[in-house]
Amino acid sequence: MTKARLLPLSVVLVSIFMILLIIVYWDNVGTAHFYLHTSFSRPHSPGAIAAGEDWESLPDVDEFLAKLLSSSLKQNSSIPRKTEQLLVQGSNKPVVSNLEENVRGYDWSTHKDRNSLDQEKLQVERQRTLREFCANSSFTFPTKERSFDDIPNYELNHLIVDDRHGVIYCYVPKVACTNWKRVMIVLSESLLDQGVPYRNPLDIPREHVHNTSTHLTFNKFWRRYGKFSRHLMKIKLKKYTKFLFVRDPFVRLISAFRSKFELENEDFYRRFAIPMLKLYSNHTNLPTSVSEAFGAGLKVSFSDFIQYLLDPRTEKMAPFNEHWRQVYRLCHPCQIDYDFIGKLETLDEDAAYLLQLLKVDRLLRFPPSYRNRTASSWEDNWFAKIPLAWRQQLYKLYEADFVLFGYPKPENLLKD
Repeated sequence: MTKARLLPLSVVLVSIFMILLIIVYWDNVGTAHFYLHTSFSRPHSPGAIAAGEDWESLPDVDEFLAKLLSSSLKQNSSIPRKTEQLLVQGSNKPVVSNLEENVRGYDWSTHKDRNSLDQEKLQVERQRTLREFCANSSFTFPTKERSFDDIPNYELNHLIVDDRHGVIYCYVPKVACTNWKRVMIVLSESLLDQGVPYRNPLDIPREHVHNTSTHLTFNKFWRRYGKFSRHLMKIKLKKYTKFLFVRDPFVRLISAFRSKFELENEDFYRRFAIPMLKLYSNHTNLPTSVSEAFGAGLKVSFSDFIQYLLDPRTEKMAPFNEHWRQVYRLCHPCQIDYDFIGKLETLDEDAAYLLQLLKVDRLLRFPPSYRNRTASSWEDNWFAKIPLAWRQQLYKLYEADFVLFGYPKPENLLKD
């Protein structure tokens, strides 16, 4: 009888011991070393699936892990870190090695920051708009009604985690994501230069910035933590500060087209330009390299690109590339309760305010914006030769991004 009682007790003790091992050996920059340097303390909306759950309502495993993480925080709150020192701002000019950045150049002019009160009101309004439409049953779009647990791991690859400061960033390509990734690398110390963590975001080479191995993302959790991965994600979504940056959806498409099809890009030429030129421009026997194609005057037109987006065969073959995939599919804003919503149209002010709220504004500054950022005033010219029916279909395709993030419907493009 005694042995029979000891057996289940042993199983429980072994299980607890294994969980403790997972927590202790989280990873080299794991939760045992994270710091919640955040001033966000507002209650989360009840409609959010993952981040908005009451702490007490979490499943037993989640609650158990959460308590362990909280005790770990208390024990490690005094660990000294090099990044707590003031970081050197670097030279007045960035080191630029990428063709795209050379072409664009940087704007190092000073910008007058919007005062904190205006920024607070702006954030309240952006979050209110998002929550209202996520809760509005009459406004529907694909994947809106699913829960966080229903999101496949491969769709969580845009959520970058910084355990050192308790920050989660969902990156959206063509929305200053290169520089925000650089900021996340500096904060998390996930990349070293000759054995020393990078201090200045602009010192980080672009090819390292977009290397998937550089960042800890949610889709990597399954390999690291197995069946506990979703529990740990939910805890981090509850405890960490979550942010994303968005921009006008049509302007983002123009920017993606300019970047990937007007500049010589071998990968995008082979994967996307060749099929577009064959399907929509009736070209055959196309050159195998982008330089040959450009030399022969063979380039994808903006009209070809729009046709490609609207073609029902496109997504049957593969999901949209991340550079033109809708934000609601990249960042799941109705399943994740974001604490901060930035916009490219107000990038300088929003970035400065966010770094201040995260209490890392003394560690680094956000890199300056590009001089010739694609402007919303360009929309009329870019869409002038696009048939009205196509424009209307395109709006329906990206309507959720317009509505959720408070961008006005481009009526001038959707009527004769």
